[in-house]
Amino acid sequence: MDLIDQLQAIANNIERQKSKVLTEEATKNAFVMPFIKALGYDVFNPDEVVPEFTADVGIKKGEKVDYAIQIDGNPAILFECKNFDSDLINKAPSQLYRYYSVTEAKIGIVTDGRYYHFYSDLEESNRMDDKPYMELDLLNIEEHLIPQLKKISKGTFDLDASLENALELKYTKSIKKEIGYLLENPTKEFVKFYTSLVYDGRFTAKTEEQFTPIVKKAFNQFIREKINAKIDSAFEDETDEIESEEIEMQESDNGIVTTEEEIEGYHIVKAIVSEVVDPKRIHHRDTKSYMGILLDDNNRQPICRLHFNSEISKYVTLFDENKNGQRVDIESLNDLYKYSAQLKKAAKSY
Repeated sequence: MDLIDQLQAIANNIERQKSKVLTEEATKNAFVMPFIKALGYDVFNPDEVVPEFTADVGIKKGEKVDYAIQIDGNPAILFECKNFDSDLINKAPSQLYRYYSVTEAKIGIVTDGRYYHFYSDLEESNRMDDKPYMELDLLNIEEHLIPQLKKISKGTFDLDASLENALELKYTKSIKKEIGYLLENPTKEFVKFYTSLVYDGRFTAKTEEQFTPIVKKAFNQFIREKINAKIDSAFEDETDEIESEEIEMQESDNGIVTTEEEIEGYHIVKAIVSEVVDPKRIHHRDTKSYMGILLDDNNRQPICRLHFNSEISKYVTLFDENKNGQRVDIESLNDLYKYSAQLKKAAKSY
């Protein structure tokens, strides 16, 4: 079983058991130990995984960190565990800070069983950074992180390669976060810079007020256009198949009419979930009241339903891993992108 499949199995277990995991010890047994095992380490071999790892730190003697993974007899990765559903952002990994400077470990991980925050000493040698270079959420796995995890797995452990990419990961994540914030809350300097590229007048308070919504709207339109262009490119080879499919469905004599809007909505959903499943597995079936989008053309594996037949309102039914439906109203097809995480999660749950 590949690493991504093992992590998904842990994620499914988290969904089933999270209400029963009430202590730190239960979190370690139910979620953290399976994660370490998924990385290839034998949790029952003390030569590889040392529970309650102890190292004297200054005047504090006998303090312990929850797990230490050893490579060639030396600690390489340290784990500090918290209760499930802890606030890792506002809970400093205090034990890791102290242990980092007195062991040979270069990677520290703090986890609550669902979230894993990865630390190293990218900013100052032998001093663990204040902020993680990578954050993993097992209930919303970003697949571009899987190669990074494999670099610290047992069979392919490569510390140098892992830390080489860690710096890029850390600052890419931070920059993406800042870009996202600026697109929603453009600062004066941000607006002024882009205004100066197209407007020759003085940048006054009135100019700022006028151009702030324009800059925000322009960036959001640009992003949507790029996404739509990518979708068009990805599916241009399927044009003939799609057109014949539309004709066949629209000419059916059962009273079902498949609209262009439904077809476009189907392709948006297909593009979204193709990040986690093979796009060839995504199908649609139209009915008089909705278009169902299914995995493997199986009615028992619904991803979502598009309710676009009403002239008054449009809405989508989203499904969770238990196939429970949730209605969400949308104003335009672009609103489907807001629910990418739920759509991908539904597709991956079967």
